[in-house]
Amino acid sequence: MGRLTYEDIKNNKEIQTYIRLADQLLIELGITKHDIIHVTTVGDTASNILKVLGYSEREIELAKIAAHIHDIGNMVNRIDHAQTGAVLCFDLLKRLGMDPEEIALVISAIGNHDEGTGCAINTISAALILGDKCDVRRSRVRNTDFATFDIHDRVNYAVEHSEVRVDEKTRSILLDLSIDTSISSLLDYFEIFLSRMLMCRKAADFLDAKFELVMNKVKIL
Repeated sequence: MGRLTYEDIKNNKEIQTYIRLADQLLIELGITKHDIIHVTTVGDTASNILKVLGYSEREIELAKIAAHIHDIGNMVNRIDHAQTGAVLCFDLLKRLGMDPEEIALVISAIGNHDEGTGCAINTISAALILGDKCDVRRSRVRNTDFATFDIHDRVNYAVEHSEVRVDEKTRSILLDLSIDTSISSLLDYFEIFLSRMLMCRKAADFLDAKFELVMNKVKIL
């Protein structure tokens, strides 16, 4: 058997089922979308960061693999979903024939992607953290009743435009947000996302890069 590829993971019916059921649990909890669009977006951002910063093709692919399966622990419980997901993915990747050293990289990235307990401990985890925490956008909000929005709904819904830009020369990773402050104040954004942005800064440090945040054309970090 050859090396396990991102295409193998993306097209695996078992994994597709777990992603769908994990998001189904979050629907019941009223939490923003963690669906196939989310994991694909995270994978695209994570892999692009590593590509622009000059990392190897295999590291880029492993970041996409980790991103695709990083949230399946939510099908068990939202609490400790990162660690649960890492355990589930260990068995899954082993059965699919991934090399043990690569399994270790991927599951440690998955187990460390949550800001409550995790941190960047390898290249794959740093890229996954940045991809995951930078996926802030209006289309992740599933609640259609604006009157019942909680602060998480408001902050995500207020984001009219979100873009991650990576500069090879300056080794900078910039999250550029346009926020409708009539929906959510910048203070609300920081109440929810400050710990995530600080996690991004540390993840960028791990990649010998710098993380920058611009909101409504004003540099914040």
